[in-house]
Amino acid sequence: MLRVGFEVHQQLATRKLFCNCESELVEAEPELKIVRRLRPTQSELGEIDRAALQEYMKGRHFVYQVPEEVSCLVEMDEEPPHEVNREAVEIALQVALLLNAQPVDEIHFMRKIVIDGSNTSGFQRTAIIALDGYIETSRGKVRIPTICLEEEAARKVGEGENKTIYRLDRLGIPLIEISTSPDITSPEEAREVALKIGEVLRATGRVRRGIGTIRQDINVSIEGGARVEIKGVQELNMIPKIIEGEVARQKRLIAIAGELKRRGVGEAQLKPSPVEVSDVFSSTQSKVVRRTLSRGGVVLAVKLPGFRGLIGGARDEPRLGSELAQYARVKAGVGGIFHSDELPAYGISAEEVGAVAERLGLGESDAFVLVAEARERAEKAIEAVVERARLALRGVPEETRMAQGDGSTRYMRPLPGAARMYPETDLPPFVVTQELVERLRANLPELYEEKISRFVEQYKLSEELAAQVVRSGRAELFEELVATGAKPRLVATTLTATLRELRREGCEVERLREQSFRELFSTLAKGKLTREAVPEVLRALCSSPELSVAQAMERLGLKGFSEEEVRSLARRVIEERSEFVRERGKGAAKPLMGVLMKELRGRVEGKVVMKILQEELRRFLGS
Repeated sequence: MLRVGFEVHQQLATRKLFCNCESELVEAEPELKIVRRLRPTQSELGEIDRAALQEYMKGRHFVYQVPEEVSCLVEMDEEPPHEVNREAVEIALQVALLLNAQPVDEIHFMRKIVIDGSNTSGFQRTAIIALDGYIETSRGKVRIPTICLEEEAARKVGEGENKTIYRLDRLGIPLIEISTSPDITSPEEAREVALKIGEVLRATGRVRRGIGTIRQDINVSIEGGARVEIKGVQELNMIPKIIEGEVARQKRLIAIAGELKRRGVGEAQLKPSPVEVSDVFSSTQSKVVRRTLSRGGVVLAVKLPGFRGLIGGARDEPRLGSELAQYARVKAGVGGIFHSDELPAYGISAEEVGAVAERLGLGESDAFVLVAEARERAEKAIEAVVERARLALRGVPEETRMAQGDGSTRYMRPLPGAARMYPETDLPPFVVTQELVERLRANLPELYEEKISRFVEQYKLSEELAAQVVRSGRAELFEELVATGAKPRLVATTLTATLRELRREGCEVERLREQSFRELFSTLAKGKLTREAVPEVLRALCSSPELSVAQAMERLGLKGFSEEEVRSLARRVIEERSEFVRERGKGAAKPLMGVLMKELRGRVEGKVVMKILQEELRRFLGS
């Protein structure tokens, strides 16, 4: 049976959590840099977290770029945290109330060990702010046991030899973490839950928008498998694919474990005892192996008893070989491995495969792995491969994986344990009074479902169009524009369908300013621009958002016409065709309209032109 739970992380739109710095990202590389190496510390129980220990064993150091306009001594861990950002606390509590959760009486921050370098201090400050919430879905209730407020990690901007480079602009941005129970039982339900939680967050109007500001970590397990945490999921539509892929991966690993048991393979048979086989490849055609040997590297091989036929597989199915390679990359930093299920290939010949098999004393059901690298790194990689092979005997290991753009995942580290939490001694508790809770409860924003229903009733939009407006994040702008007299349906379609089409064309619609829309609909109301020209103007503004609508129209040759200019043009057209007008009378309006619109199309609404033309025709005909 499938079980899925979420951890949704959303940045809040306010200053940083423990100082007065603004929550903005900086693109230019700062001049100020600091270098650190972090070490794991013991928890209150004297234990060291296994995930933190693995990161430490990589021996990496960290370079921190310090943009001074949005970071200070707090982010550099050279000064204690300031008083917690009250505004961030109130936003988080408001979200908790919308999710039917019970706020705690006092907020106590804890330190959560983070040793991948993304926090200069080696830990992340986090606090539970509410408990026992829930959200309703089409399949029933999904529980939300905890809602936390924490500080965002630093932003990774590069990597090098044994180092990771971070920028401190993102470090300390307030982050709300919403954790669900594993009540979700299908990939599509998981997508629905993520969508509904995202809608609640955006309903506050107090969360940051854009790529990277919201992330979903998905916990997946199946019967006979184990809990696996998949981090960094950003696209809602990828959630079902990622879950389906993880289910297939766990089923494959369970099947492999069953077959290894049937073959009688035990942990004692799997030893990290590499055999050097560099001489076998002295004349190899493999570019990878040849390059390694030319640089003084070695080729090491290790025997995997009973694994023959279980490491490889079809390209469209999960393969144990990928798991072995990922462990070797993470733990030893190698580019990859070769294994016997995929050989001969990659320039490695059948004769070379046979020579390695003979050197290792392979039996009929045995497999082997090759690593071509510098000796120390190759030895570490072999250890990692054997470690992962041993885990294969048990089925699915508990671990943290990273989502990839194609819906697959890769190994990151073991699943963290409880040993990484200990109290934060630099911050006093934040008392959550009943008065504060009631004030927040009295000012809760409309949820999306409520707003959609109101838009249908108040503005006579279809339910589909109302939902598109609300989910676009431009609902407030929509109501502002309609309040100035703009037609609701025109505003709604412009903010949804028109922008959607422009995005498909490759336009960066995110660059459009709200002020541009105000100017656009003001220009439309004055009759200086037609509906047909709206996409053209918006397209120009996507390329040059600093332009006003008037400047964009001028650049496009869409100079607006005043009513008097239109009237003057209508009189000239009538005069030039006076004989035709006298012959056709009022019936001349339609042909003359075509003549006028050739010059006015995109600049004046057709109904305005027709009204003026008919008035001038009556004046000319004396009726």
